[in-house]
Amino acid sequence: MTTVIAAPEQPPSTGVKAARRKGDVQGSGRLAAILLSPTFIVLALVVGYPILAALRESLFQRGQGLDAEGFVVEGDQFVGLDNYLDIFSGSNASVFWGSLWNTTFFTVTTVVIETVLGICMALIMHWAFRGRALVRASVLVPWAIPTAVSALLWRWVFQADGVANALIGQQVLWTTEGFQAKLAVIIADTWKTAPFVGLLVLAGLQMIPRDVYEAARVDGASAWHQFWRITLPLVKPVLLVAILFRMLDVLRMFDLPFVLIGAQKESVQTLSMLAYDEASNLRYGVAAAYSTVLFLYVAIVAYAFVKLLGADVIGEMRQAARGRRRSARLRLRFRKEVSS
Repeated sequence: MTTVIAAPEQPPSTGVKAARRKGDVQGSGRLAAILLSPTFIVLALVVGYPILAALRESLFQRGQGLDAEGFVVEGDQFVGLDNYLDIFSGSNASVFWGSLWNTTFFTVTTVVIETVLGICMALIMHWAFRGRALVRASVLVPWAIPTAVSALLWRWVFQADGVANALIGQQVLWTTEGFQAKLAVIIADTWKTAPFVGLLVLAGLQMIPRDVYEAARVDGASAWHQFWRITLPLVKPVLLVAILFRMLDVLRMFDLPFVLIGAQKESVQTLSMLAYDEASNLRYGVAAAYSTVLFLYVAIVAYAFVKLLGADVIGEMRQAARGRRRSARLRLRFRKEVSS
């Protein structure tokens, strides 16, 4: 008798599976594009169009040229890169480089001070003590005050017969030209925005499990080693986000020095203030050139911070989230094994 062995069923070919997966991916991509299209349209209107309009305006001049008879040329006149050449090496070069230095100085100084103070504030607010909720709520007050109102309050503090001179016992003209004007802007900006860094760092501290610190204390780690080896690495993603936001904010600083010190003060004039001053004098082409240079400066700084300095904010946050999910699964598995 002959035994017939039935051949096993052949699985679907890999080509069919690949085509099916490709179709699913394409369908998901089309759905994602449809759902995100309103957001892209809004971004194109409120971000893309102003950038392109400013770039175009920077290539023109209006009401600055003279014709052969000595009359002012009406309408827009295409000048190419003349506005940019005038900024970097022309008659406006000294003002531009001074404003660029002020912008960079304020960015580096205030961000460093606010980061240090923000971490200290977060560590204090993270401790368990009576009245902690009141302290956290009070920290929000400087950050919640509008910047213009905050500048007016500090202008009252720094006036000739104000609180600042009464405390130091000297007559310092804070709102005039000089380094004291820079110092006034740094103090006011630090007072207002250091709580922002502190609150973000506090949110990162609350995500750190207490078991990590208990294990470190059992191993004999000091408070400094716990802060340097545990706290800082674990709050690094949140801290980098706070620093990045503050850097981008200070690079665009305008209202605080404008209200606190005043316009056209070379000691505190930033690129934003310089662009505003040019636009107020109806030199829209030069103002657009300043705005374009500032935009490129901000973009380069952000790229350098995220890429060149290794501040992979999104990647580190995702990695931390995956680590927390993995730890939760391991704890759940351990509990099931113990209960069984």
